[in-house]
Amino acid sequence: MTRTLKLKTNINCSGCIAAVTPFLNSEKEILAWEVDTVDKNKILTVTTESLAAENIQKVLEKAGYKSQVV
Repeated sequence: MTRTLKLKTNINCSGCIAAVTPFLNSEKEILAWEVDTVDKNKILTVTTESLAAENIQKVLEKAGYKSQVV
């Protein structure tokens, strides 16, 4: 069963998205993801079957970004 997780991030622009892409794409449990850079909270939406929000936060930290579960 898939679920959708939302995290507030500091991913602000297309350059940030390019920087974080290899980290998120390398996580096999992430089925899809997108960042709404227009929203003031820069919401990252992740579709996964088994990852917890904490796992996604660790991936973002490795890429140099911060996040908070919404």
